[in-house]
Amino acid sequence: MAAMTEEQARAWMSEQAAEARRVAAAVEAMTPRIASLALRIAERLAAGGQIFFFGNGGSAADAQHWAAELSGRFYRNRPGLPAHALTTNASQITAIANDFGYDEIFSRPLAGLANPGDVAVGLSTSGGSANVIRALDIARDRGLLTAGFTGAGGAAMGTHCDTLIVIPSHDVARIQEGHELCGHLLCAVIERTLFGSSDL
Repeated sequence: MAAMTEEQARAWMSEQAAEARRVAAAVEAMTPRIASLALRIAERLAAGGQIFFFGNGGSAADAQHWAAELSGRFYRNRPGLPAHALTTNASQITAIANDFGYDEIFSRPLAGLANPGDVAVGLSTSGGSANVIRALDIARDRGLLTAGFTGAGGAAMGTHCDTLIVIPSHDVARIQEGHELCGHLLCAVIERTLFGSSDL
């Protein structure tokens, strides 16, 4: 085993932390775009719409996390919001993947559940996840507000959604950390817009 020395480990970790700070600064610079998206989502939810999140792997975990922040609670106790992660039903996912192909695992349930005026949020660190792109396309066709979150190599995803948030990094870990910060900002602004900033 080619073990790292403590000095090498500390130097590598310092580089990673510096990159994480650069990502956080980039997210801060994007706050006008994130705030605009959050307000548009809040408007849809206030009008009776739902929001659907989806992604693969770590992005699936983000989808579930963001849906939980909205459907449960985030900073304050308030009524739950109709937020859904399309990544949680193993029977549904495996049946669709087996019968129709993996590219359809999000688009088919979305087509059955979503209505015009709802919101679809797709996460893909690469920007090239076929099942995420497929679901975003279905969502746009059905009149949903669509948003995508990706990394530096995923700009082409922007042709499939109304708003694209790009984390300027090619490191998957840093992209996921950037998405997590974006998700917390997004959910917090939605919550504050709909319910105010003070606790009940």
